[in-house]
Amino acid sequence: MRNRLRELRAARRWSQADLAQRCGVSRQAINAIETERYDPSLPLAFVIADLFGLAIEDIFQPDRPGNP
Repeated sequence: MRNRLRELRAARRWSQADLAQRCGVSRQAINAIETERYDPSLPLAFVIADLFGLAIEDIFQPDRPGNP
């Protein structure tokens, strides 16, 4: 799953640790999501979307065949 998490976090000047604390997860979890090695659970995706005031679909996009 592709995502804009790093871009959104950087725009707020939050470190991975800052975002992790706000989400109640580890910094390593945020790193894994940003590097697309881990897809967040639905509850975590909602927390992240709420923090940025966006819809989940504005942050996370599914990998689809033919999607660059």
